[in-house]
Amino acid sequence: MDPTKLGGELATFSEAVIAWALSLLPNAIVALLILAIGWAVAGWAERAVGRLLDRGRIEPTLHGVTTAVVRYGILVLVVVAALGQVGVQTTSILAVLGAIGLAIGLALQGTLANIAAGLMLLWLRPFRVGDFIEAGNVSGTVKDVGLFASELHSGDGVYQFVPNSELWNKRIINYSRLDRRLVDLKFEISYTDDIETACQRLLELAKSDPRVLPDPAPNCVVDKLTGSSVILGLSAWTTTANFGALRTSLIVGGKKALEDAGIYAPLPQRILHFASELPIRSTVPAQS
Repeated sequence: MDPTKLGGELATFSEAVIAWALSLLPNAIVALLILAIGWAVAGWAERAVGRLLDRGRIEPTLHGVTTAVVRYGILVLVVVAALGQVGVQTTSILAVLGAIGLAIGLALQGTLANIAAGLMLLWLRPFRVGDFIEAGNVSGTVKDVGLFASELHSGDGVYQFVPNSELWNKRIINYSRLDRRLVDLKFEISYTDDIETACQRLLELAKSDPRVLPDPAPNCVVDKLTGSSVILGLSAWTTTANFGALRTSLIVGGKKALEDAGIYAPLPQRILHFASELPIRSTVPAQS
C-alpha cells in the first residue's frame, strides 16, 4: 500500500473524529450540566422528603427506603436524559432497564412480595413494636418490623421470624392498639340460687377493684340458661395494661365471693326417664 495514500486516509479519519468530537462538545457540556443539576436536585429532594416524613413520625425503616427511592429514581432519570444529549438512544436504555426489571421481578417474586407487604405494614402501621398481635396461626409480641420479615416473641418464649406477606394476607388482631379492653367473664350458678344475690356479689367485687374503670360501669346479666345451670355474665372495662391481671383477679375473686354467699357452680346433671316395663312376648313355639 502506498504510504502517501495511507497517510492521507489517516489524516482524513482524524479530521472526521475531531469534527465529530467538536460537534458533540456542546451536547456533552449540556449533559454534564444535566448531571450536575440533577445530582443537586436529587439530594435536595431526598432531604425535603426526609423532613416531611419526620413530621409524620414515619417508621425509621420506611423513612430510609422512601428517601432512597426518591433520590435514585431522580438520578436514573437524570442519567437517561444526559445520555440522550450525547446521542444515545434513550428508548433502548429504557427497554433494557425494563427487561432487567422484569427478569429480576420474576426471579424474586416471593422476596418482592415480602418487600411490598413490609412497605404497606410500615406505612399503614396496623401494629407497632411492643404490640401483642394475632394473624392467622401466628401470635406474639412484635419486636421488630423489617422490609422482608417481622420478629415476634410468643407468650411461651418462642422466637418467630415471620415473612411480611404472611402477616399482610391475614386478618390482624391487635390486642394492644386501643387504650381500654373489656373483661368479659362467665359464672355458673344453679337454678335454686338467687340470681340477684349472685350478681350483687359479683358487681361489688368488680367495683371494689381500682383497676376497673367507672365509666362505663361494670355490668352483670343472665347470659344463658343451660340444662343444669344459669350462666351469669360479668363485664368490666379496664386499661389494656391491666387486662390480664384484672381478668385473673376477677375469676378467682368471683368464685370466692359466690362461695361465701353459699352459691356454688352446679355439677352437670342429666335426668333419665325410663319407660314402663312391657310384657315380654315369647317367640319360641310351645312344645307339645
